[in-house]
Amino acid sequence: MTLITTTDALQAFCQSLAGTEYITVDTEFLREKTYWPQLCLVQVGGPDGAVAIDPLAEGIDLTPLFALMSDPSVLKVFHAARQDVEIFWHLSGQIPHPLFDTQVAAMVCGFGESVGYETLVTKLAGARIDKSSRFTDWSHRPLTERQLTYALSDVIHLRPAYEKLKRRLARSGRSHWLEEEMAILTDPATYQVDPESSYLRLKVRTNKPRFMAILKELAAWREREAQRRDQPRSRILRDEALLEIAAHAPTTVDDLARTRGLGRGFAEGRQGADVLAAVKGGLDLPDSALPRVEPREEPPPGLQPIVELLRVLLKMKCDENNVAAKLVASSADLEALAADDGADIAAMQGWRRELFGNDALALKHGKIGLAVIDRRVRIVPAGEPRPSAAPPEPET
Repeated sequence: MTLITTTDALQAFCQSLAGTEYITVDTEFLREKTYWPQLCLVQVGGPDGAVAIDPLAEGIDLTPLFALMSDPSVLKVFHAARQDVEIFWHLSGQIPHPLFDTQVAAMVCGFGESVGYETLVTKLAGARIDKSSRFTDWSHRPLTERQLTYALSDVIHLRPAYEKLKRRLARSGRSHWLEEEMAILTDPATYQVDPESSYLRLKVRTNKPRFMAILKELAAWREREAQRRDQPRSRILRDEALLEIAAHAPTTVDDLARTRGLGRGFAEGRQGADVLAAVKGGLDLPDSALPRVEPREEPPPGLQPIVELLRVLLKMKCDENNVAAKLVASSADLEALAADDGADIAAMQGWRRELFGNDALALKHGKIGLAVIDRRVRIVPAGEPRPSAAPPEPET
């Protein structure tokens, strides 16, 4: 068992992996008290074993690790990679590539929706994970042997799981399905946070343009302040307070101090001044520049049965092809497709269209039907004879 705590040791380890076909990678981090994830440990598995890298060790420079993560000749294998990739992107400005996410691969190979690491390695590697250190404080030093054993198991058992998933993908001819998903995970746009659009994440009860303008200014200020102070958004200003301020549009310290959950101390301080400036920015915006958020249209009458029909088709096609339905189409996708043949959704593109989308359109327009045959739902050609209904009981 190896814990790397110096730059020289890290450099030597990373150099030893040059020319390796693939490595397995995992991270341990904390985020409860910060805006950006606080990296506490990096685990890397190679053909000759696994090591843990301590990014909190005094004086350590992670540049060799970042170079390895960006080496195009070495495949990086993660499980549920998104948060790990975000950490490397934030710290180094580079995204690990090329990339293989075993959670996505497992969904392609029929292991269900968002399969967990423990479930996957149990099924593919026959391993049992000791979960006792799952909720440990990874920032506390020194790390115990039990913590390191738990952390390294995340990359040790990932190797046989990856090997088996890779073979399954090759046999099924679905490697290109995974490549489409990895293109999203390795796109910098996936991890870039735009403060100006942060208001769109908030759940609002009205979309009046002036209210939305103020909310946009407030949310952008909060996002920038959270990033600057490296604190969670809620530590800066809770969503409820943000929405109430946008609704009442206070213009004075006294008005702001009346906001529920705040107080005069906040209103009279620097943050209070920033909030009032944001409100003023939204109030001063000309009508022509107000943000317009289109309300979600109510589905037309009779649409829900179409959605449910498409849902049955989706479940049937995914069961037949041993792929997770969540990966093919979401509920929102089904609603969009039920309402519009030309819906711009992932389910109508690439391999998803081949698997589901084309049949979905055919079902909508009566070119195919669904029937229960041998107690299973099957696609049948339109116009195919159906079993006649049982004759009515004679009247007595």
